[in-house]
Amino acid sequence: MSPGDDAILVEGRAAPRGRFPHLKRAGDLVFVSGTSSRRPDGTFAGAGADPMGVTDLDIRAQTRAVIENVRDLLRAAGGDLADLVSVTTYLVSMNDFGGYNEVYGEYFDETGPARTTVAVHQLPHPHLLIEISCVAHIPTDRTPAKEAGA
Repeated sequence: MSPGDDAILVEGRAAPRGRFPHLKRAGDLVFVSGTSSRRPDGTFAGAGADPMGVTDLDIRAQTRAVIENVRDLLRAAGGDLADLVSVTTYLVSMNDFGGYNEVYGEYFDETGPARTTVAVHQLPHPHLLIEISCVAHIPTDRTPAKEAGA
């Protein structure tokens, strides 16, 4: 991947579940495709099951994992969370808004990106409670972060 690439697939991250890139650059703007708590091995942070198979989904753990996945994707384009200008969050249930908002506040305050949060009927996997897409302003002359898995 070079800084001038338009479409960016980030090595070592969970592969998109369709034919689209993790990121798309348009000049100094970087658009991050919808990102979940999915790990590179296909499992989901914040999703588990007890020995009886009862599913336990944790909005706080999923929100944290999504934001950290977004951060890792932005770093591959030479940016970071501070470069975000707009965030759109999709929640399966607005009953999860409190937990999501609490964790979001650990990363951003009123000086952070503009934000929209909407409820959706469902996301691409039944273990997902949240997905985030966003836009960052990352000048094209920035060098992507060099870290394991990015």
